[in-house]
Amino acid sequence: MHLSRRNLLASATVAALPASLPATPGHRDELHTGFERLAADGYAPLKGTRVGIVTNPTGVTRDVRHIVDVMHADPRVRLTAVFGPEHGFRGTAQAGGSEGRYDDPATGLPVYDTYLKSGQQLADVFTAAGVDTVVFDIQDVGARFYTYIWTLYDCMEAAQLAGKRFVVLDRPNPVTGRQALGPVLHKEFATFVGRQPIAQAHGMTVAELARLFNGEFLSRPVELDTVLMTGWKRSDWYDTALPWVPPSPNMPTPDTALVYSGTCMFEGTNVSEGRGTTRPFELLGAEGIDGRWAAAVNELALPGVRFREAYFAPTFSKFQGKTVGGVQIHVHDRAAYDPVRTGIALLVTARKVWDGFAWRSDDWIDKLTGSTRVRTMIDAGAGTDEVVGAWQEELAAFRRIRREYLLYR
Repeated sequence: MHLSRRNLLASATVAALPASLPATPGHRDELHTGFERLAADGYAPLKGTRVGIVTNPTGVTRDVRHIVDVMHADPRVRLTAVFGPEHGFRGTAQAGGSEGRYDDPATGLPVYDTYLKSGQQLADVFTAAGVDTVVFDIQDVGARFYTYIWTLYDCMEAAQLAGKRFVVLDRPNPVTGRQALGPVLHKEFATFVGRQPIAQAHGMTVAELARLFNGEFLSRPVELDTVLMTGWKRSDWYDTALPWVPPSPNMPTPDTALVYSGTCMFEGTNVSEGRGTTRPFELLGAEGIDGRWAAAVNELALPGVRFREAYFAPTFSKFQGKTVGGVQIHVHDRAAYDPVRTGIALLVTARKVWDGFAWRSDDWIDKLTGSTRVRTMIDAGAGTDEVVGAWQEELAAFRRIRREYLLYR
């Protein structure tokens, strides 16, 4: 589906809020999130409605109070329900899990589980919760296969089915919004780690993605409002802005987010992606790998990054309790670093130096990368440049579409 620009603006408005807020002492800039601007305006866009919010531990103010606690205590807004994504509202569940239905002990609010729910099933959850407006405020990390953006998509679709209004409170893309990188999903490979054809590293904020989803992919657009940030530039990294709250148990730092859109591809292999260590997605390894891998990938002289021969013993997930060999990724120039190209180079070299390398038997790599191309090309002996070159045409097409929905310049 493609809406005209006039129809798009009618169905996805940007909330008119104060242009600026006072700077907070101790912070290096004047970035203010969508929630901060919403609160500063007295929650005017939510006035007179029963509000449910889709959020998780990242929904915090800059003094690290949770926004649910803040809104619940504020008589200017009628917060009546909370909706938790993968990992749950309070973030206690590991990958592939959620917290289920319960009443929040801090506020008494009912918490509903959205994980793996979509379409009419999720619309029925919104109806049962008795809300008029669904608000979304979750920190994303900029990668297509990070599931919160598909929770956003599914909730937008469900809100439309249930006749609910949808409001997105924007937060920064922690790895900047400068450009989109990597392969674009092919629709036949759509799953919860990629519902629609966007690039592997999309280079957008959640508000921009919401407008993209509404304008390009939803069969019927939802009534959408987006509350934008002030003080954020597309070139900004997360460490210039807000306190970092891990969006999920294996996303402990902004450094993790920086490499994630490339090294998460190792979830589709028998190589550990570092889960069960203090540096998930920065440490990669397996039994039988030695220093040859670091040497091979360092020889490629990839921009902005170096690789250290590393040994570690994961406390859970692949190779739990076993010592494995591999690499640690050290990014020394974030502006030059290309996480997806680096991830492909690591896959190519791992297959060459370790004869035990294998893809997961369910071809999960195809779901992560959005097609069979990465797997089949690497199996056929293609090098990094050849694999990366194969998706450039579709990436250029996505970049043209993406440009129409960018809200920050």
